[in-house]
Amino acid sequence: MFRIVVLLVGFGFSVLGGIAFVAYLNLFTVGFTVAKYLLFMAFRPESYLFIFGVLMVWLSLYYPEKKEDEEKKV
Repeated sequence: MFRIVVLLVGFGFSVLGGIAFVAYLNLFTVGFTVAKYLLFMAFRPESYLFIFGVLMVWLSLYYPEKKEDEEKKV
């Protein structure tokens, strides 16, 4: 159950960050270069949400789960 909650919260964080990346693409129309855009996005909190969300999803999917048999032996 905990893994499902972590997956959903991580998915929500990554969606929020991804939407911000797409929304800030409008900065190209006012003269931002790709380097300026990436530098700008590096310091936005939404980019940290995106990275943290992807990390949470990855961990919830690929982190090994303890099996009940292993817990009883220890």
